[in-house]
Amino acid sequence: MAKSVGVLLSLGIALFPPVLAHDSHDRSAQGVMLQTLASGNQLESLGPGVTVQTLTRSDRSWNGALLPPLSATQPEVHVLRMTIPPGVTLKLHKHPVIHAGVLLQGRLRLETKDGATQLLEPGEAVIEVVNNAHRSVSLGPDPAVLIIVFVGPLGQAITLPASH
Repeated sequence: MAKSVGVLLSLGIALFPPVLAHDSHDRSAQGVMLQTLASGNQLESLGPGVTVQTLTRSDRSWNGALLPPLSATQPEVHVLRMTIPPGVTLKLHKHPVIHAGVLLQGRLRLETKDGATQLLEPGEAVIEVVNNAHRSVSLGPDPAVLIIVFVGPLGQAITLPASH
C-alpha cells in the first residue's frame, strides 16, 4: 500500500480524506476522492483528451451492506476476467475480501441466498457482497464477461464455498 501511495504521489496525485459521495443507487456513502496535487482537478488533468468516468464508488456492496474495514496486513490484488456461458448459474459461494466488477458483455443477475437480486447490463459496475452467500446467473443470449478486482490480505483465498 505504501508503495502504491508513493507512486500516486510521484504522479502528483493524492488521496484526500473521505468525502460524501453517492453511488449508482443514489445512496449516500463515504468514499475517497482522487485529485491531482497541482491543480485540484480530478484525473482528467493528467493529459490532453484524458477522460475518466467513475463507474461506481461506495462504502457499501450492491445490497446495501457496509464493506468490512481494510486490515493493516500486506494487501494482494487479483484482477480476473470471468466468462459465464449463457444459461449457466454459478454455485452458491462467498468471498471473504472486498471486490468489484464491470460487466463487459451479456446480462447477469446477482442473487444472494436471502433473495436479494441485482441485474447487470453491459458497462455497469457492481461492488459485490462480502462474506454473504450468493450466485450469478448468465441470462444470455451472449456469455456474461466480467472484469473483477479483488483486494484482500496477501495469500487469502478470494472465493469459498457458501457452506464455509
